[in-house]
Amino acid sequence: MPAKVILNPYANRWNSQKRWPEAEAALKTAGVDFDLVVSEYSRHPIELATEAVRKGFSPIIAAGGDGTVGEVVNGLARAAKSKKALLGPLGIMPLGSANDLVCNLGLPLDLKAAAYVIASGNVRKMDIGSVNGLYFVNNSAVGLEPCVSLIQQHITWIKGTLRYIVAALIGIAQGPHWAVKMKWDDGEYTGPVTLVTVGNGARTGGLYMAPHADPFDGKLTFVYGYRRTRGGMLTLFPKTMKPGPGNYVEMEGIHEKTATRLKIHMDGPSPAHTDGEIFSTDIQDLEYCIYPGRLKILMPG
Repeated sequence: MPAKVILNPYANRWNSQKRWPEAEAALKTAGVDFDLVVSEYSRHPIELATEAVRKGFSPIIAAGGDGTVGEVVNGLARAAKSKKALLGPLGIMPLGSANDLVCNLGLPLDLKAAAYVIASGNVRKMDIGSVNGLYFVNNSAVGLEPCVSLIQQHITWIKGTLRYIVAALIGIAQGPHWAVKMKWDDGEYTGPVTLVTVGNGARTGGLYMAPHADPFDGKLTFVYGYRRTRGGMLTLFPKTMKPGPGNYVEMEGIHEKTATRLKIHMDGPSPAHTDGEIFSTDIQDLEYCIYPGRLKILMPG
C-alpha cells in the first residue's frame, strides 16, 4: 500500500493549501508513493487517519501544523487495537505556522528535506501524552496559554510565530488567574496559578514553555506558576524565548516538574488546548498521563 497524506488546507491561515504543490513535488522527487486526502472541517484529520490505518495505508503523513499532527495521531490511536499498541509510522510535511514539534524533534523545515526523511523509512519511538482521553504529541495547557491561543485566533494582521507573541502580551495584560489543586507522582500543590503547561516537547507557539521536556524520556514535563501582578508576569515573558539557561522556569514563583501522571482541579472554568487546538473553553478537571515510546515517528537516519 502507498502512504496516505492528510492535508489540512487551513493550517497557517490557508498557507498550507498554497504550499501543497511544492510539498507534492518534493514527495514525488523523493520517490514517495502516496494517496492524498484533504480535511474539510475541524477534527476531520482524526477520521481520515483512522480510515487510512484501517485500510492499510503506511506510513501516514500529516501535511500541516502541530494541530494537524496531533489530530492525525488521535486518528492512529482510534484505529489501534489497544491502548498499548504502537502507532505509525508517521511522517510530517511541515506546513504550519510554528511547526513546534518539527523543531523540537530536529526535523527539517525544508519540504524537500522533509520528504527525503519520510522516504528513508527510518523510525524512532517517541512518547505521546494524553489528557482526559485526548492524545497530544507536543504540548497541552490550561490557564494563560490557551487564553493566548484563543486570542491569536482573532489576530489576522500578523502571521507566523509573531502572532503568538503578540497574543501572549495581550493575554498577560488581561491578568487571568485560578486557584488549583494539583497532584502528580510524588508531589502536590494547592494555591493560585496563572499558567499550567504540560510539555512533551520544549517549545510551543515559538516559546519555550517547558524548556527541559524531552519526547523520548518517558515523562511529561509540566510547569505551573503564579505572579501576583501583570508587571510580574510581563517580566517573565522575554525569558520564555530562551531555550537554555535564563529561561522563565528559573524565576521566583515558577516551578518545573516531571511526572508520568498529573491531576488538576481548578476553582473556575478555563480554556484548555492540545497541540494548539482548543478542546474546551470551560474545563475544571484534567487528568494527564504519558505513553512512553508509543509513536513511531519518521526521523533522519
